[in-house]
Amino acid sequence: MSQPVTDRTVTWSSPERESLFGRWLDALTPSQSLLPHSLRIASADASFRRYLRIDTAAGDTRIVMDAPPDKENCQPFVQVAGLMQAAGLRAPQVLDWQREDGFMLLTDLGDQTMMSAIDADNPPANQALYLQAVDTLVQWQQASRPGELPPYDEALLRRELSLFPDWYLAQHKGLAVQGKMRETLDQAFDVIVQRNLAAPSVYVHRDFMPRNLMMPFQSEQLGVLDFQDAVYGPVTYDIASLMRDAFLSWEEDFVLDITIRYWEKARKAGLLDFEDWHSDFGAFYRAVEWMGLQRHLKVAGIFARLTLRDGKPKYLADAPRFIAYIRATASRYRELKPLLRLIDEVEGTTPQVGFAYGRM
Repeated sequence: MSQPVTDRTVTWSSPERESLFGRWLDALTPSQSLLPHSLRIASADASFRRYLRIDTAAGDTRIVMDAPPDKENCQPFVQVAGLMQAAGLRAPQVLDWQREDGFMLLTDLGDQTMMSAIDADNPPANQALYLQAVDTLVQWQQASRPGELPPYDEALLRRELSLFPDWYLAQHKGLAVQGKMRETLDQAFDVIVQRNLAAPSVYVHRDFMPRNLMMPFQSEQLGVLDFQDAVYGPVTYDIASLMRDAFLSWEEDFVLDITIRYWEKARKAGLLDFEDWHSDFGAFYRAVEWMGLQRHLKVAGIFARLTLRDGKPKYLADAPRFIAYIRATASRYRELKPLLRLIDEVEGTTPQVGFAYGRM
């Protein structure tokens, strides 16, 4: 999840890392026609990765990825960038990679995200933009092949779900996750995993949302960033991610409008030949809700971890959006009513009625 920055001055975690970077950049400057004095911060990441922008003598710009190898593995980024380009998507091209020190030179997709172009107060004004995102998503999914990306399997789904009790409930809320609470969560997680594993598998970006999509820049296509965590898993994931955004909420009529249009394009592309999804939008939409629920629980946990462990408090400010998503979905399904009661009690959104949770 990329974050905008205000201070563009480039500082380094240590003189040693600055020296390593300087040597790499000096060696690269002649062949790439770089202008080292123009180096500035482009954006930061929720991880330990950051991006710098640098000008070229020809008047273009390039992006430098700074990803310390003891904290970030760049191999998935390089692999997925290649898959995206093979699919015809506009993703950064890797021009140089200094694997040992974690520096990479990339083509620049511009500095205007889809998020920056959205009119949050006028949903219909954004329809064309979201349909571009839908086209990009379907194109990405059509290129899917098994065996290229790590599987979004039961182990990964459950590992992600565990972030909610481990970080949101235990660390953020200070609750002892045991007894009736643990039982309720385990039962809900079992059903969530079962429902989502049943879906057909495609390439999954895993953070497909307006902050990671770039407006057309020297191209007619949206660009795609922050894809290094891509996996092979449920076809429902990325459309749930797009329409139930981490930083932006839409009324359900707009969510339905765009999701229906995705459904129409995806079924024509042969991506939804499963059970009655091809003919019944309602069945597909319910599957999207179950997939979204897994993501919402995960992200609430991630945002708590980013704040409490990594010192990035702005993320937890968006946690109420995810709690609202969780409540909305849990309220629709009988199997999730115990989870809804648990959330309501934790958040104080209804009277204390069932569980007695011990504080840690």
